[in-house]
Amino acid sequence: MLTRLSRLAVRRSGAVLLGALLVLLGLAAYGAGAQQDLDLSRWSAPGTESVRAADRLRADFRTGNPNLALLVTARDGDVDSPRTGRAARELVAEIEELPGVTDISSYWDAGSPALRGEDGRRALILAHLAGGATETREQLALLSPRLTRSTAELDVRVGGQEEISRQVGEQARADFLRAEAFALPLVLLLLMLVYRRTVAALLTVAVGLLSVLGTLAGLRLLAQFTSVSTFAANLALVLGLGLGVDYSLFVINRYREERAAGRAQRDAVLATTVAAGRTVVFSGITVAVSLSALLVFPFFFLSSFAYAGVLVVLTAVAGAVLVLPAALARWGHRVERPAAPASGFWHRAALAALRRPVLAGAGVLTILLVAAAPVLGLRFGLPDERTLPAGTSSRTTSEIVHREFAAEPTDTIQVVLTERTEPADTRAYAARLSRVPGVFQVDAPGGAYRDGRPTGAPGQDRLTAAVGRARLAVVPTQQAMYGDVPAFVDRVRDTEAPAPALVGGYPGETTDFRATLLDRLPYAVGIVLVATYVILFLMTGSVLLPLKATVLNLLSLSVMFGCLVWVFQDGHLSGLLGFTPTGSIEPSIPVLMFCVAYGLSMDYEVFLLARIKEEHERTGDTVRAVGEGIRRSAPLITAAAGILALSFLSYATGGVVFLKELGVGTALTVLVDATLIRVVLLPVTMRLAGRANWWAPRRLRGLRVRERAAGDGDVLRGEYV
Repeated sequence: MLTRLSRLAVRRSGAVLLGALLVLLGLAAYGAGAQQDLDLSRWSAPGTESVRAADRLRADFRTGNPNLALLVTARDGDVDSPRTGRAARELVAEIEELPGVTDISSYWDAGSPALRGEDGRRALILAHLAGGATETREQLALLSPRLTRSTAELDVRVGGQEEISRQVGEQARADFLRAEAFALPLVLLLLMLVYRRTVAALLTVAVGLLSVLGTLAGLRLLAQFTSVSTFAANLALVLGLGLGVDYSLFVINRYREERAAGRAQRDAVLATTVAAGRTVVFSGITVAVSLSALLVFPFFFLSSFAYAGVLVVLTAVAGAVLVLPAALARWGHRVERPAAPASGFWHRAALAALRRPVLAGAGVLTILLVAAAPVLGLRFGLPDERTLPAGTSSRTTSEIVHREFAAEPTDTIQVVLTERTEPADTRAYAARLSRVPGVFQVDAPGGAYRDGRPTGAPGQDRLTAAVGRARLAVVPTQQAMYGDVPAFVDRVRDTEAPAPALVGGYPGETTDFRATLLDRLPYAVGIVLVATYVILFLMTGSVLLPLKATVLNLLSLSVMFGCLVWVFQDGHLSGLLGFTPTGSIEPSIPVLMFCVAYGLSMDYEVFLLARIKEEHERTGDTVRAVGEGIRRSAPLITAAAGILALSFLSYATGGVVFLKELGVGTALTVLVDATLIRVVLLPVTMRLAGRANWWAPRRLRGLRVRERAAGDGDVLRGEYV
């Protein structure tokens, strides 16, 4: 296949380049509108109890979680004054006329202490906006500026979980544009320094752009058939640009080597496409498999990153093994430069490590284990308003509620009884729920309850469905929502009910999301480890080398998670990076980072092992093969890793904490992996293993994809033998 592609690229280079240009323009035109078609997501796991509760709320009560929250401040300092009450009721009447608004409750109608600030200056109006996450947040984008106001009687601010999520999406899109403006010029500048040839740098950036635009266009096309998260575009930018640069660096460097060895330009392109192209294909497969493991999780938020990863690999590999060779066939003479020196820093460092493998290995291993140690304190938590930068309107609103209200009514737990019950049984159930630690108040059809006793507030008809079934609103305290939320939800679910009960609401949804995520996590990790082991075995024919690569990758990922805990959970460097630590990590982000970083780490392993294997087959000397492989590959790996790390670090300046975590953590992993892991620990472990590096059972040896010379003037053919 690669032989045929290389010949096509050489013989029809003009047609290939013209076709690539037309495709690039088409992708740019179609992919430019991708953000408009991508969706926003909620923290829900299909089929779980909280989702079934939401379905019942929608079907039987025509409502759902209170996703529109208005924080009303009385200008006269008293929410109970007649002047404030009249203005607030007029505001409620205005909200009732808005399309899609249902189930409105306010302090001035219900008189609930859960909706009143402790000092009496502020109170809340809650409502439900019908529709999915994207529709609701689009509606909020119109309503939020309209409802935010300051009059003679009231100051009104918009908040709630849905408004926070909307502003997170807006911030992510802004971060995408900022990262794009930062990354592209910087990458081009660095490539010019690495290549010392402008044409080579431009060709490499072109392959990266092809990957980014191709991925955005593919995501937009997929969005016509399934939900695709808007955050996938953020990954498409940094990963598409990074892999495009990685693959182009190795192809162009191999072309330079072939030319320096005396091959004619045409033959150099053919040889390069097969030799370097084979490695690029294996590398792309490892990255795609790692990210495809995210499909194990039933959340389109994570599945979208899998779509983006596979699309990035397909487009980057296509650019590197077809478009770039065609460009080299035309302009290869403009990317050539004298051969690299026989020795360099990384070559000398590797030789030093090979001379004292135990000392060098132990020293580096100690450094990495110390850096990874904070991971032992990893705590999973749920996201809140601190995901956004300080000063964002919805975050400020939530902080005021947290500071001045005893309860958190915007995070009410919704309990739906699936069968009709006697009123006395429902009242007794509400009383039991109100005694659960962390519950501020329970609103039931027969009235409100606190600490097991009725408050005297009247019952609410909106809590009884037309079919006679009841629902209860369990309002948590502030301490409960900023503590162990899953344990709180479990206490509510464990409370004896008079009929089968479904417990949902935002706390239930995030609890079920986390539980489902952690339940599926072992399957995702297993898929990544087993699949990449098999891929490396097919490439190297060794049983030990894939196992060693797995251990080293897990070591570099441990450093990443240690950084995640030390920086983002514990708050070190929070001032420099501009975020507020929460004392925990939202669990889906480490899962995403594991799949992304593992694939990228294995990417560099493939490039280095391929070169070492090639040298070993030529010389039969493991130590010499390792040194020569590092001499030829390590400078490129370091340059590629530096550029990729800078691409990811572009999100460190953004406003969304999730993207900061992804950017900083992945950048650190890539740099550690390309230096300490690949230049010290890899040669050390291979030096100590000796001939065992290349061992495999006799029955499995024939499965490796081998390369053999096909004759003078021809190129290397990759085939199964």
